[in-house]
Amino acid sequence: MGQIYFDHSATTPLDPRVVEAMLPCYGENFGNPSSIHSDGQQAKESVDWGRKQVADLLHASPEEIIFTASGTEADNMALIGVATKYKPQDCHIITSIFEHPAILETCKYLERLGYAVSYLPVNSEGIVEPESLRQALRPDTRLVSVMAANNVVGTLQPIDELAKITKAHGALFHTDAVQAAGKIPLHMDVTPIDMLSMSAHKLHGPKGIGMLYIRQGVEIEPLLHGGGQERGIRSATENVAGIVGFGKAAELANMEMVAEASRLAKLRERIIVSLSEKVPDAYLIGHSQKRLPGHICLGVAGRESDAILLMLLLNEDGISISTGSACSSHHAGQPSYILMAMGMDPIRARGSLRITLGRFTTDLEVDTFIEALPRAISNLSPVGEREFATVA
Repeated sequence: MGQIYFDHSATTPLDPRVVEAMLPCYGENFGNPSSIHSDGQQAKESVDWGRKQVADLLHASPEEIIFTASGTEADNMALIGVATKYKPQDCHIITSIFEHPAILETCKYLERLGYAVSYLPVNSEGIVEPESLRQALRPDTRLVSVMAANNVVGTLQPIDELAKITKAHGALFHTDAVQAAGKIPLHMDVTPIDMLSMSAHKLHGPKGIGMLYIRQGVEIEPLLHGGGQERGIRSATENVAGIVGFGKAAELANMEMVAEASRLAKLRERIIVSLSEKVPDAYLIGHSQKRLPGHICLGVAGRESDAILLMLLLNEDGISISTGSACSSHHAGQPSYILMAMGMDPIRARGSLRITLGRFTTDLEVDTFIEALPRAISNLSPVGEREFATVA
């Protein structure tokens, strides 16, 4: 058995069916979609088909899909694109303290430009209470952005209710669905979401391609200016291979989501139940049910400071997990702001283990992990004997 990969929230391996769909784009299908000759039109047809596949996953219209280079770019596009339609004194933005840095850092940037931003709290299970949004709304609130699922603890937010509250107020609602899309149903024809961000590499597609869904009738200012591609909202020659791969990944997720979510949830629960028996000090972080199907965030009481060491011991055992968000590895040694927001003290907030399963996770791999983690914990020095460096 090769390395067991249990870090699918960081990125996912390419599905071979996605690779197969992309291969012609590195050969005969090389044209620029803006060219009117046959090579260009062949590429354009591929882009159009990929756009439809992504739209179908979201129950949206192809015209509402704007391709970007990443989920981060899509988040920036949504927030800055709305904010810059107004003067800073006329635009109030609401988000949560639980968001991905792609949202939080963009909000900090907008605050430096003079825009007012309010940050909603979360409860101990990592959920935004709808009432906190009602209380934060102001007459000048133009945009609310709350992620669909958290990247560190996997909790699902009440997006439907939050979006309805926002729309009743007359503001726009955006959600960062990078972790959620392709794993849970997202229906733009039912939920009044105005904008939604996605990234292909989180659903077994290629890196370097993302998407911003913009509901028909919603207008934002572009971040990039140039040749007018993507309805003039995101100028740049399209990444044809990436779009084709994104489209195929979205199609596969759409077809297999229900069965796959059920399979992953059963594997997730097997891990949680087994570890509760084998590691009595282990505790689940986040809501027990309102979480992504294959997402587990664990702490081990009294061993939080050993999280990075446990991750390294498991890596030596051939198992890849994370001690938190891959996007936070640049802040090693700091408590996780996500766990702090849930009320954890700085010591406990340094010590989560993130185990995230995916399409190619097998029963045997889960069995191997269930045996490996208790073994790794038993190999640690007794509590208090020595200290280890930690990362968030």
